[in-house]
Amino acid sequence: MRSQRWKDPEMSLPICEAWFDVRPAGSDVRVITEPHTHDLLRSNVWLVLGRDRDLMVDAGNGIARLHPFVDGLREDPAKPLLAIATHGHVDHAGGLWEFDERIGHPLDEPDIRRPTRLMRRDDVWPAVADAMSGAGAPLTDVLVTARPTNVWDADAFVPTGTTLTRCVEAGDPIDLGDRAFEILHLPGHTPGSIGLWDASSGTLFAGDAVYAEEPLLDQTPTSNISDYVETMRRLRDLPVRIVHAGHDRSMDRETLVRRCSAYIERRSG
Repeated sequence: MRSQRWKDPEMSLPICEAWFDVRPAGSDVRVITEPHTHDLLRSNVWLVLGRDRDLMVDAGNGIARLHPFVDGLREDPAKPLLAIATHGHVDHAGGLWEFDERIGHPLDEPDIRRPTRLMRRDDVWPAVADAMSGAGAPLTDVLVTARPTNVWDADAFVPTGTTLTRCVEAGDPIDLGDRAFEILHLPGHTPGSIGLWDASSGTLFAGDAVYAEEPLLDQTPTSNISDYVETMRRLRDLPVRIVHAGHDRSMDRETLVRRCSAYIERRSG
C-alpha cells in the first residue's frame, strides 16, 4: 500500500513556493519529488551526477519550474545535462520541455508531444482510479494539495508538450564519463517504456515498469498486459543490486524478484 492516505483539499489551495523536495540516494544520486501532489502523480525525478555530464531520469509533472531547482543541486550548472523520460505519461515527462537535451523512446514521443492532463479525479482513467482506491490512496477531486504560485490555477493548468532531441532504442548507451548506462526497452506500462541499467554497479532506473509498492498500473490506455508479463520476466532475471523506481521507495533484488514473480503469477493465469 502506498504511504499516504488522502483527504479532499480545501477549495482554496495554499501556496507552496518550495514545490520540490530532495534527498540523497547515494553519493552521486539525488531523488526529487513533488510532495504536494497526490500519490498517483508523485513520481521520482532522479538526478545522477557524472564526471562529464549529469543525467536527470524523468521530469515530474511540469507544475513548477524544475530546471532551476535541478541546477541548484549541481556542482557545475554549466555542465551538460541529459534529461531522459522513461515514458510519456505526464507525471514523468511534464517538465521535459524545460531542458535542452531531451531523450526518450520513439514509441512514447506522441504522448510527450501532447501530454494528457491529469489534475482532477475526472481526468483519470477509471481502472487507474479503482486501482489507487484499492491500494488505500483514493483520488481526491483535485490531485494537488497546494499551488506553486498565487496565480497558478489547477483548472487552467495545461501541461506543456515537447519533442525529443534524441530517440533511443534498446542497447543504446548513456555515457556520463565516469559511468555508463544501457537503455533497456521495458514495454507494458507504455509501448515505449525504458529503463537505464548500469551493470557495473547493479543499478537500474526502472521508471514505471515496477514499483516496490502497490498498485502496479497496467490498465491505462497505453498499457499491454502481455508485454508487461514479458518485461517482468526479464527484470526478474536481471542481476540488480538496487532499483530506483518511478514511484515509491527504491528496492533491493529480493524485493524486485518478489514483485515480478507476484505479477507474473497474477497476470499469467
